[in-house]
Amino acid sequence: MTGTVLELGPVTFSAFEIPTGINFGGRQILAVHQLTDGRRVIDSIGPAESEISFSGAFSGPTATLRARQLNDLRVSGAELSLTWDAFCYTVVVSTFDADYRNSGWIPYRLSCAILRDEASPVLTPALSLETSTLSDLTAAGSVCGEMGVDVTAALAALAENNATTLGSAAYGAAQLAISNTQSDIAAQISTAETTIGASGMQIETSPVSLVNDLIAVTGAAQQLAGMIYANSYVGRAARNLQNASS
Repeated sequence: MTGTVLELGPVTFSAFEIPTGINFGGRQILAVHQLTDGRRVIDSIGPAESEISFSGAFSGPTATLRARQLNDLRVSGAELSLTWDAFCYTVVVSTFDADYRNSGWIPYRLSCAILRDEASPVLTPALSLETSTLSDLTAAGSVCGEMGVDVTAALAALAENNATTLGSAAYGAAQLAISNTQSDIAAQISTAETTIGASGMQIETSPVSLVNDLIAVTGAAQQLAGMIYANSYVGRAARNLQNASS
């Protein structure tokens, strides 16, 4: 990182204080729903940033004062700006460990918990509410059509002007259409569960009856898996639309 300006709050790192590298990134929090037919529904809940950690060494006659200044930032728990290159974060110092060798040489390691990525709005445009809800309903429709639930009315309602604008007539119609779709899916789930629960497969049952019961239960299980899959997407579309702003 030679030539890179690294700043943490009031501290500008220099010389041996500048680390050879800084990590960044994290993970996406996922809710994974395993369906009975082997398919998965994965809901992306949001990003979780890893702590940013780096290390170096304070040197020279001001090493002790510089090390104590970083430790004071840890103790304060204050929100600080951490910047280098094109990166800009608001962070809190979570750990600071220094290894005092002598007054002129103090290696250190520091970690910061990220409060906000201040550069992300510039780098990553947000997905629009209309796009996300239409995408969810389209995913639901990929299995609903062959199972007796029609999502075209909900898709048409969302395609109307101002359908995602809180308080508009189109917004109310879109909410109603999605609610009706949820009710239709719930009815299909209930029917499938009833069919599975009413299965009379017993050892003493005739072979023909056993086969018929098996066919019915298999079909109901497929119906149930498909409806649960669709319901997760329609439910997310409903929640996102409910949180719309004017």
